Amino acid sequence: MPQTIAVLDFGSQYTQVIARRIRECQVYSRIYHCTTPAAQLQADGVIGIILSGGPSSVFAKDAPMPDRAIFTLGVPVLGICYGIQLMGHLLQGRVARSEHREYGHGMLTVRKPGRLFAALPKKLRVWNSHGDRLIKLPPGFAAIGRTENSEYAAIEDRTRNFYGIQFHPEVFHTEHGVDVIRNFILGVCGATQDWTTKDYIRHSIEGIRATVGRSRVLLGLSGGVDSSVAAALIHKAIGRQLTCVFVDNGLLRQGEREAVADLYRRNFRIDLRVVDASDLFLRRLQGVSDPEQKRKIIGRTFVAVFEKSLKSIGHADFLAQGTLYPDVIESVAIGNNPAALIKSHHNVGGLPARMKLKLLEPLRELFKDEVRAVGSSLGLPREVVWRQPFPGPGLGVRVAGSITPARLEVLRRADAILQEEMMDSGWYWKVWQSFCVYLPVKSVGVVGDERNYADVIALRIVESRDAMTADWARLPYDLLQKVSSRITNEVRGVSRVVLDISSKPPATIEWE
Repeated sequence: MPQTIAVLDFGSQYTQVIARRIRECQVYSRIYHCTTPAAQLQADGVIGIILSGGPSSVFAKDAPMPDRAIFTLGVPVLGICYGIQLMGHLLQGRVARSEHREYGHGMLTVRKPGRLFAALPKKLRVWNSHGDRLIKLPPGFAAIGRTENSEYAAIEDRTRNFYGIQFHPEVFHTEHGVDVIRNFILGVCGATQDWTTKDYIRHSIEGIRATVGRSRVLLGLSGGVDSSVAAALIHKAIGRQLTCVFVDNGLLRQGEREAVADLYRRNFRIDLRVVDASDLFLRRLQGVSDPEQKRKIIGRTFVAVFEKSLKSIGHADFLAQGTLYPDVIESVAIGNNPAALIKSHHNVGGLPARMKLKLLEPLRELFKDEVRAVGSSLGLPREVVWRQPFPGPGLGVRVAGSITPARLEVLRRADAILQEEMMDSGWYWKVWQSFCVYLPVKSVGVVGDERNYADVIALRIVESRDAMTADWARLPYDLLQKVSSRITNEVRGVSRVVLDISSKPPATIEWE
C-alpha cells in the first residue's frame, strides 16, 4: 500500500472532503473512527494525522475524544475546526465558547507563512463554521494566523510538527484551501505522490473478486454516471456474473427509459433487463408529501422489485449500487461517528434492515469527480461519464409535496425544455447540475389577456466539484429568459418560473 494520511472523523459533514482533497494531491488517505487507538495508526504506517471538524463542543459531556497517544507517535498532526479546539483542550491550552457562532466567510491574515502557508497570499478568504474558539495557546505553540474573531485562527508547534486551523480548508469556499492541505501533506508530512486512479481501479477489482467469489450480482442501473461506472467496474472484475436491471419507476425524465436502453445496448456487452414498475411506485407514493418518507418508500420498493426480478433472472447473492460517499455522509453517521443526519438517500437510509441480498457498493468512498475519472479510465463514452447527476429517487424528490401523474408531466415537459436549451447553448457541460423543481403552489399569471392561475417551476443550476459544496451558476440572462419564456408558453399549467440562488451550504442541491 502507498503512504497513508489518516483522517480521524469527529462527525464533520466534510470529513470525506478532506480525504478527497488529499487524494487530489495523489496521496492515499484513509478515514478512521475518531477513537482509533494510536497503536493501530502506527501499525498501519500512517505518516500524518488530520483531526476533522465536527458538530460537538469540547465542553459537551459526551464530546468525542481521540486517543491522546496520537500526540506521541512522532508524526505531524493537523487539527481543523473542532480539531484545533481538541488540540488546545488536550495539550494544556484553553478553549472558550464564542460570543456568537462564526459561520460563513471570514478573512484570515497570515502572520507567519511557515510550512503551512508557504507561497500563499498574506490574506485569504476562508470558510468558518464553529461556536467555540481557542483563547490560550498550548505550550510550545505560536500563532501564525488570525481572523476577525480569533487571534489564534492558525497555530503551529514546529518542533513537534503540530498545526491547527480554525477554518475549513477542504471546502470550495476557502481560497487556496487545497494548497494549505497540500503544504501539510507534502511539505510537513513529506508524503510521496503515489496514489492514482489506476491504483484505485486495481484495488477495487481485487476487492470485488474477493468479496463476490463465484456468486452472481444484480445491479440497479439508472443510466447515470454512478451506476454506469459501478457496472463497468464490476463487469471488468467478474464479467458474466453481473446482470443489470433498469427499473422504470414512473419518476424518470422525458424519454429516459428508451434513451438508457438504447445507449447500453449500443455501447456495452452487459446483460441488461428492463422492468416497468411505474404503477407500483406511484401507487405506494400516492398522498405522500414528506421527503424522508418518499425516499424510504422508493428505497424499499426498489429492493422489492429487484428481489422479484430474481425469479426470472435466477439466484443472485449481491445487490450492487452506485452509492457515493456524499450519499452516505448525508444519510448516516459513518462508523458510528457523531455526525448529524442531513437527509436519507434511497440507496442508503431507505434500505430495509432485513433484505435478502447482500450489498456491493464499489464506489462508496468516492466523490463524483473521482467516479468520472474512473469511468474515463475504464473507457466509458463521454455522454455517460459527463452526464449530469440525477438522483436515485428521480423526479420523486423534484416534485415538492405529494406526487401525481399530472405534476410529473408538467415537470417532465419543463425539464425537457431546460435540458434542450442547456445543451444547445453549451452550458450543459459547464455546470455541475441543471434541473427543474415543481413547487406545490399556485401563482397568478396572464395568458392572452386572461387570468392564468397555475403552477410554479423553479430552476436549480449549480456549479460544484464534488457535490459536498456548491454555488448557483451565473448563466447569461438571455439564456435564462429564453428558458423561462419557453416553459411558460409551451408547458400548459405553468404561470411562473423562478431561479434558486442558494448555495450549499446552507441549502442542499436537491430540494428534497
